[in-house]
Amino acid sequence: MAQTTLSQAAPSVASQLRGWDHIEWWVGNARAVTAWMAAGFGFDVVAYAGPETGVPDRVSYVLAQGDISFVITAGLGPDSEVARHVLLHGDGIRHLAWRVDDAYTAASTAAARGATVVAEPASVNGDAGTVTTAAISTYGETRHLFVDRSDWHGGWGPGFASDRLPPRPVGRGVGLALIDHVVGNVERGRLDDWVAWYIDVLGFSEMRHFDADQISTPYSALRSTVVHNGAGVVMPINEPAPGLKRSQIEEYLDAYRGPGVQHIALGTPDIVSAVGAMREHAVRFLSMPAAYYDDAKKRLTGFELPWGDLERLEIEVDADSGGYLLQIFTETVVDRPTLFVEVIQREGATGFGEGNFKALFEAIEREQARRGNL
Repeated sequence: MAQTTLSQAAPSVASQLRGWDHIEWWVGNARAVTAWMAAGFGFDVVAYAGPETGVPDRVSYVLAQGDISFVITAGLGPDSEVARHVLLHGDGIRHLAWRVDDAYTAASTAAARGATVVAEPASVNGDAGTVTTAAISTYGETRHLFVDRSDWHGGWGPGFASDRLPPRPVGRGVGLALIDHVVGNVERGRLDDWVAWYIDVLGFSEMRHFDADQISTPYSALRSTVVHNGAGVVMPINEPAPGLKRSQIEEYLDAYRGPGVQHIALGTPDIVSAVGAMREHAVRFLSMPAAYYDDAKKRLTGFELPWGDLERLEIEVDADSGGYLLQIFTETVVDRPTLFVEVIQREGATGFGEGNFKALFEAIEREQARRGNL
């Protein structure tokens, strides 16, 4: 890779990020996952790449909704790197992709500060211009992808077609709008290392930290630190903490065979409508006991909330000094107990539902117990 001489005033990687470009899932059956995400979560299928478009070794479907883009990719042979990844980890997240103005500069800045470049900057040409990407490694086999679309003026990108796509989802729309945050799980004892890496290497800042006594049940605990770039890229990182039984993070690390993305939080302006539509489309969520809402009403006396809808749909609620938030978590969306999705509506609150931690983790533990993994 061509190296750029960096001065003390050179911008950090974090300052070069223009937000999320996409999240790429590597899965065993892209057609099936795409159909399920479209039907259940209300995504439109907007592009496809595969042998028909000149990509011989894999297929990829691009899903879009609001400002959210997912790329669902599967390998086409047993020697595919995608197939190898899925064999080890199960379906999961490979690329956390960020939009940048210059992928060469972003990669050079990251490398100069100690990041490992795993895909050198490369430009792919098409009828509508050029897309340039580069990748660096982060926890486990997860990668951050820098995506420069400044010279691209077409659809998704070179090698993708927008004809002969699956139809729009049946039923009312869901209304998901943006990627609120993406959570990663790392091994015990590695949280502080990875937080330091995001701060020192990429130029992120620490937004919030939770110790084990803040995120625990009578059986298990975890530590978590939230890092962000100050412009919409928010990434909490978790590690397991000692407890009486195996924590959800330990179950994840065992099932995924290492660190990786635990969940993706998708923002919506109307969570009651969104979750109502998703439940109609057979998306399954974690359950909250009725007693949770008795306590929540006492905690949130200062807000006018649709308590009947929240309890009916099992949506959680929390508040901080800025306002309140509403959130709900799916069951794991893959076969292994690893990846799940959060839906969140923020009304001024900047937190992550700290008041819901105990109820949420007890709900996760109930699912662990059903699997025999608690």
